[in-house]
Amino acid sequence: MIVLGRIVAPFGVQGWIKIHPFGDDPASWRKMSHWWLCSDDDAPAEAWKQYTLTACRAHGKGLVAALAEVADRGAAEAVDGFYIGAPREALPKPAEGEYYWGDLVGLAVENEAGEAFGTVAGLISTGAHDVLQVREGNGDEAVERLIPFVAAYVLDVDLATRRIRVAWQKDW
Repeated sequence: MIVLGRIVAPFGVQGWIKIHPFGDDPASWRKMSHWWLCSDDDAPAEAWKQYTLTACRAHGKGLVAALAEVADRGAAEAVDGFYIGAPREALPKPAEGEYYWGDLVGLAVENEAGEAFGTVAGLISTGAHDVLQVREGNGDEAVERLIPFVAAYVLDVDLATRRIRVAWQKDW
């Protein structure tokens, strides 16, 4: 399941929900007839429940949407905080040089000199640009690096070999 965003609040009294999207093209979600919701973004696909999208529009920096199964404010409050996702086959194919965050998580990261930095543990949307959370090691010994996901630092993303090459140094 690819996580697309998160419900952040009910919107109005007719069951609409306010959404914080993860990614830069949430308007394309309107083309999907169904969304899947779950309280745990790491849950297996069977745990996600399918909902029918009836309306969706931009609202500020996010979206507001109506789902057929969410009929009133009480139902909207019940799904507050849930994640919105979709199976890979329900999503449009990303354009050249674009990636779903879910495709980047778990990729190995190394710099131009071939030094391993660990793997992508997640991404952060800062408003200006996305940032890779790269984790090396486990537990108290783990080192986390935050690397801006911009062309100046991310030189190559190779999904086939599950590797990202960056212009970054270990001591930065």
